[in-house]
Amino acid sequence: MSDLVTRQDENGLSWLTLNRPDKLNALTVGMFKQLRQHVIDLRKDESIGCVILRGAGKCFSAGHDLADIAEGEDVPSRGWHSETLRLMEKLPKPVIAGVHGHCYTGALEVALAADFILAADTAKFADTHAKWALTPIWGMSQRLPRRIGTATAKRLMFTAETVRADAALEMGLCEAVFEEAKFEDELRAFAQNILANSSFSHAANKRLLEATASDPMDAGLQWEITENEGVGPDMHDRINAFMKK
Repeated sequence: MSDLVTRQDENGLSWLTLNRPDKLNALTVGMFKQLRQHVIDLRKDESIGCVILRGAGKCFSAGHDLADIAEGEDVPSRGWHSETLRLMEKLPKPVIAGVHGHCYTGALEVALAADFILAADTAKFADTHAKWALTPIWGMSQRLPRRIGTATAKRLMFTAETVRADAALEMGLCEAVFEEAKFEDELRAFAQNILANSSFSHAANKRLLEATASDPMDAGLQWEITENEGVGPDMHDRINAFMKK
């Protein structure tokens, strides 16, 4: 299998790159398997103090691969995608999602599982589950309202509108916006500020913040997996119409 997610380490910082640029890094089971293995490896790697997740080519990711959804995916278990993102979220070291270009739906669910979303000025965010008659099962219903509030989360989920970087910053979806020409350097500088401080404190603070959140995350994630409404009756029609364009 090709390197669908690459890892490059430098001075305590690990760069994970979604590496399917010819398909706008559309997310597949194969990509998630490699992302999951990197996360497992990073948990045990004490030489790494911070992780940056980014996308190769034109964007972070256009989202879940619609062709794979339509054909039916060979998922290891129910809730496996959500579990993979939860493993990343619970890494005992800060995780930064560096978003440029598209960050739609499944890709937004991936980014939301990071501690920080830092955006290039080209970034565009959207949740298009409703556009395709789908419901979230990777964490959108739990993480998005926790980050931007329930009413704003409803707005994005119900309208499927695209939000540009400046608007995302204003609503709290991302923490900062940088020029794309300087984006990699800005991501590195942000990470270096983290690396300059105690990895022990970072791990302890992550556990503390998690334990004292207003609602139990795992309960919400389990509810999303077991109680979601699944696929709408017009899913195939909508995807087929899109694929024929």
